Amino acid sequence: MSLADQVLAVNDNLPIRTDRPVHSGKVRSVYWLTTEDSRRLIQEQNYNVAEDTPLAIMVISDRISAFDCIWHGEGGLNGVPGKGAALNTISSHWFRLFQEQGLADSHILDIPHPLVWIVQKARPVKIEAICRQYITGSMWRSYTQGERTFCGIALPERLEKDQKLPELLMTPSTKGILEGIPGVPAQDDVNVSRQDIERHFAAFGFREPADIDVYEKLLKEGFGVISTALAELDQIFVDTKFEFGYVTDAEGREKLIYMDEVGTPDSSRIWDGAQWRQGNIVENSKEGFRQLLLNSFPDPDILLNKDRMEERTALARDNALPEKVIMAVSKTYVDIAEKITGKKLQLSNNPAAEIITILRDQYGLIG
Repeated sequence: MSLADQVLAVNDNLPIRTDRPVHSGKVRSVYWLTTEDSRRLIQEQNYNVAEDTPLAIMVISDRISAFDCIWHGEGGLNGVPGKGAALNTISSHWFRLFQEQGLADSHILDIPHPLVWIVQKARPVKIEAICRQYITGSMWRSYTQGERTFCGIALPERLEKDQKLPELLMTPSTKGILEGIPGVPAQDDVNVSRQDIERHFAAFGFREPADIDVYEKLLKEGFGVISTALAELDQIFVDTKFEFGYVTDAEGREKLIYMDEVGTPDSSRIWDGAQWRQGNIVENSKEGFRQLLLNSFPDPDILLNKDRMEERTALARDNALPEKVIMAVSKTYVDIAEKITGKKLQLSNNPAAEIITILRDQYGLIG
């Protein structure tokens, strides 16, 4: 079996029973189950959700996106071996730790396969909840251009690149395009202040103003749990994004939960601690791949400038990356997953066939 066969590049064509179009994102595809199948699974599996909760099968691919484009390798390598399993395994590990430490539940109800989650439908809070412990990336670029206030928070003068910040910063941005909020441009990924969220809490998807405190508490605590666990492995949790939503449990209680993914190499920057202390930055996250791309092309502005999206899309489409580059990225993902969980990562030889067999035989969801 070739390397390309071990990669799940296309994940929106599985014969999972659904009566709605499959929603396919950059990396994950979501199959909403029929009302009948949702109710049946809730009963059979005894999930702690309201009996009429819609459920979905979420299948992660091995595709890799960066700068809003999907990248590919030579020899039909349309993804990174082990990437999907690494992301799911890491997220599941952190979500389990959050539950054990009494933080909050997640949207995941079941994990039938390393590339698959069974999830409950949540009403999302329309915020990318970003936490930063070091100044780097886009914040550093803005800082060098004279910006000192981020999401209503003032930073001191004379900070240095990759320096630890005086305190953990919460710098939220909009998730999706939000129309009609005074002072908030109708664009995706716009920085917002806590005051913006307080003034327009309902427009951001909060039930009541007090839930803003809950979201901030869960954000800080979640960041702290991951940061502490990584520090024990001599890894630095630099920054990350979390997402939240509302669900209703079997007793009819509405609660705020974690959703999407947490603490992964895709949603976070993770640095090697020993190297950082020597003044070097070694990325154990997708940021290393982004830097490689920036260094690989003669005009990196194409990757950074949103006005050059057409050129950027062509760049990703027309340039197959060397296999050694793809495999180096694979090693980053697999190594950090095994380091975090302390277990060997389960990799599939034929992931699509495995997923179909499990969902057919154990859950009755195929056909």
